[in-house]
Amino acid sequence: MCLPVWVRDDRGAAGSCLSRLWGWVGVSMVPQPWPEPAAEVARAVLAKYSGRQVPLPVAVRDRFGELFADAEFACAFGATGPRGWSPGRLALVTVFQMAENLTDRQAAEAVRDRLSWAYALGLDLADAGFDHTVLCEFRSRVVAHRLEEKVLDLLLARLKEMGLVGAGGKQRTDSTAVIAAVRDLNRLELVGESVRALVEALSAAAPGWLAQVIDVPGWSRRYGRRIDTWKMPAFKTRQNALALDYARDGFALLGAVYAPGQPAWLRELPAVQVLRCVLLQNYTRTTARNGREVIKRREKDTEGGDGLPPASIRLTSPYDTDARWAAKRDTFWNGFKVHISETCATQADDATRPTPEVTSKAAAPGRPSPDRAPKHPNLITNIATTTSTLPDSKALEGIHQSQQRRDLLPDEHYLDSGYPSAELITGSLARYGVALITPVLLDTSRQAKAKEGFAAHDFTIDWPAQQAICPAGHTSATWNPVVQEGVPKTVVTFAALDCIPCPFKQQCTTAKSNRRQLSLHPREMTDALRAARTQQQTKDWNKDYALRAGVEGTIRQATAVADLHHARYRGRAKTHLEHTYSAAALNLIRLDAWWNGHPLDRTRTTHLARLELSLTA
Repeated sequence: MCLPVWVRDDRGAAGSCLSRLWGWVGVSMVPQPWPEPAAEVARAVLAKYSGRQVPLPVAVRDRFGELFADAEFACAFGATGPRGWSPGRLALVTVFQMAENLTDRQAAEAVRDRLSWAYALGLDLADAGFDHTVLCEFRSRVVAHRLEEKVLDLLLARLKEMGLVGAGGKQRTDSTAVIAAVRDLNRLELVGESVRALVEALSAAAPGWLAQVIDVPGWSRRYGRRIDTWKMPAFKTRQNALALDYARDGFALLGAVYAPGQPAWLRELPAVQVLRCVLLQNYTRTTARNGREVIKRREKDTEGGDGLPPASIRLTSPYDTDARWAAKRDTFWNGFKVHISETCATQADDATRPTPEVTSKAAAPGRPSPDRAPKHPNLITNIATTTSTLPDSKALEGIHQSQQRRDLLPDEHYLDSGYPSAELITGSLARYGVALITPVLLDTSRQAKAKEGFAAHDFTIDWPAQQAICPAGHTSATWNPVVQEGVPKTVVTFAALDCIPCPFKQQCTTAKSNRRQLSLHPREMTDALRAARTQQQTKDWNKDYALRAGVEGTIRQATAVADLHHARYRGRAKTHLEHTYSAAALNLIRLDAWWNGHPLDRTRTTHLARLELSLTA
């Protein structure tokens, strides 16, 4: 017996599916404890893996038992209506799906035909599992109720109980690019595809109304296929003409939607709002003296204020309004950015910490449970998904807030030079008690870059007296508190009568005003910057900072295991869900390797390297 339901998939397209009673995520859920692994499944697993390392799902069930309780997801389900599949077990299925980089269909099939998954989920051999569309509906409910981080929260809470993670110690963070699950479109294609997306939405929502507004055969020839599936004109003049045709069609369609007397609900269609934004960002529309409407394309270098808006607010696709174009050195991408934070204790730190409880549930009889690995594994403590245009320094506050919520703030946080600022170095220590171990940007003044003359750190600052003393012994003439780009600073200026006759003038300033000027952060920030710049020149600091490099291996592992560089779903919320479930999967993979004393990755030695070692031995 089948019951038809309508769902929306992760790409936003409406579609029908037969969601069978055994697989339907309904609107109700009564929290229940997970069933114990079926006896016949447990016997089969024991027979197949006796004396061998068990698969990850079996190890997770043996070590953690019921990892994600149904009650933790109760707010996403009602109290009445058809019964749905256990959300806690669906969460575990999604984690396993990320661990093996499976599609929804492959994950649903794995539930049906893999003994290890049936063991972890407590299913018997006759259980038919669920339809693959259930996973899509589950993700939609999780995102709608802002439970994207629930799985990682529950796993880290359990690991805290086991003594594997905790507040204090050392952590490191780095970011990497995430490519959105949409096609890359240039500006011309973006406008045309935005018009086509609205035409498609109106064709589905109000076909009768649309047939009265547009010339259906003519528009079908232009917008019947995706804009990027046919070759664009090669000449610039034809491209501009086509761009204006798209704009006229878009403005005409919006004019019909917003015309008096038209159904108000048409304006609420997401495609309507997307087209409005795309047209506003790419065109100007004015009325000439003769009353004729004039539409022009915006250009990057247009003078007079009609240029393109900043990349941080400019839409790049009508199907993912959160994705943005970004650039980092020679890399250009359309999508998001993910920040990964993990523990990174050294061997010396590991030796001073107590031995953790490595299991919360005894392993099944006959299975090995070796603990030959280091005392504590490196585990991911936070994952943050941001827009691609957000600077790393702007993401650090949110990372610390998430770590504080989980009671996992480190004592020392290792970062690259993209994260720190004078405000963050002092603010993180004051608000969270976190010391940032990071190279700060060096003095960018002409003197500091050339390593000739007097840089800012060569001046003595007398904060109580509100004055500065230059290396030649002259005292500043003015001390003016200002706000530069929203940051409070102090501008210190020396008198021209002191600077002009000074024998060191050429080493100090070449300003046309013939006097030296300094721009200082507040005292705590200035002292912190100077201390950091001094420390990072020492060998001991550089040796300690080498610990940060290990996070590159974590990014490599996340890319190899879960393809973290490419988003599975559209929108930042669902992409963040993917990242948090991937982080949970990576933690389980690392724990499994640590439990069995295996390295996280294979070590490779080339034949040439072996030859070199043999010659030097």
